[in-house]
Parts: sequence; C-alpha cells; structure tokens
Amino acid sequence: MPLPFKYFVSFCFLIVSVTASSATNSEVIVDKARDRAIPISISLPAYNEHCSQQTKCPVAFISAGYGIAHTDYQFAVDVFTAKGYLSIAVAHELKNDPALNSNPPYMATRIENWHRGVVTLKFLVEKLSAKYPAYDFSHLTLFGHSNGGDISALYAAIYPNEVSNVITLDHRRMLLPRNKNIRVLTLRGSDYPADRDVLLNSRELVQYPVTQILIAKSRHNDMYDGGPNWLVERMSQEIIQFLQNS
Repeated sequence: MPLPFKYFVSFCFLIVSVTASSATNSEVIVDKARDRAIPISISLPAYNEHCSQQTKCPVAFISAGYGIAHTDYQFAVDVFTAKGYLSIAVAHELKNDPALNSNPPYMATRIENWHRGVVTLKFLVEKLSAKYPAYDFSHLTLFGHSNGGDISALYAAIYPNEVSNVITLDHRRMLLPRNKNIRVLTLRGSDYPADRDVLLNSRELVQYPVTQILIAKSRHNDMYDGGPNWLVERMSQEIIQFLQNS
C-alpha cells in the first residue's frame, strides 16, 4: 500500500534520524513495597547529549497489549527516540499475576489490572526521575496498545497534571481523557468496536484535542511489531505526525 507524500517525507525523516543509534538497556526494577520485579527496556534518544537538567528532554512510557512482550513495539521506540524522547517499555503482566478478566462490564472487572499498571508506572516515574535527571518526568507521553492503552488512559485520568500526551492503539475499554490539556491520538483497528463512551463523539471532538483515526483493514491483534509491514509503517507515520504537531 503506497504511503501519501506527507507520510513518505516523515518516514524518510525517521529513517535518517534513527541512524544515530540510541542506547537501549534492559533491566529489572524491584518495587519492594509490592514485592514486584518489573522488567523494563530503556532507550535513550538519538542525540541525547542535548538533554540536561536545564533543558530536559521528554519521556514516553510504552505499555504493551495483553499477552504481547513489552519489547515488541520497537517501531514506536524508534519514533520516540528519533524525536528526542527517553523511551521506557514496561512489562505489566508477570507470571504470578491473575489472568485478565474476560467478563463484562470491563470497567469494573478489569480495573484491578489497570490500577496495578498505574501503580507500576507511578513507581517507575518516581524511581527513574532521580536516575535520569536530564529528562522530564512531569509531562509524560503515555503509549499503549489494547490493555496497555487502557492502563495509559486510566493513568491520565488519575494524574492529569503529569500527562501531556496519550497515544493508544485500539484500546477498547477505558474512557479516553476529556481534558483540554492532554493531547490524544488513538489509532483504531477495524475488526472490533470500542465499548460505549470510550471514544469521543462529534461534539466532544470539537472541544478536546483528541484525534481518532480508523485504519481500514487493520486488525486489533496486529498492531505491534509482528503486524503486516504496511500497518506498522502507517502507525509509525501517524505517531510522527502527532508528535510533530505537539
């Protein structure tokens, strides 16, 4: 599927930018209060020498879809690091965690899972902000696919003053932020609908800085590195455009 010219230009920019390779570090951080060992993967931005305590660079947290590895969103990491972000991919689901509840209403039955994810993100913000003082952990960009998008949306609802951007890939359960200070991009798959009120109606879209894009012929379960090339490229381009306009 050929890309529109504006996407082609942005994609060329991305390819050039990531040639200045960013360092990636995988580690496990232990939340002693919860006896929880959290695997993360941290990628420094290209040209990170420009980041300092006086001129802090932005931070993006990546939350995977349920059952997908936190390291399987490299396309998003590449976009964020090329745009100067510290990128932190988080493994929310651990071996001994209870399975994600499959019974509706999901706003009630999955809130425990989402809240655990929010607590994990908040712990990492506090832990890593001290370790990486040249990065701005007070104005986060939250990226999440499916259940990871639900976690991201809930974090923005609980800590709205700490979030600047939310990007979700076909999350379907947690309501998107209705907040004039939080920019939102949600890319929608074409095979499953979102639950009622998750997305904004036409009146709300006029009021809030939210962009909702349906990607034709895309599938919910393909919205990660393992999806078809055309879809991975399309998602990359939409994220680039969103970040360029921020």
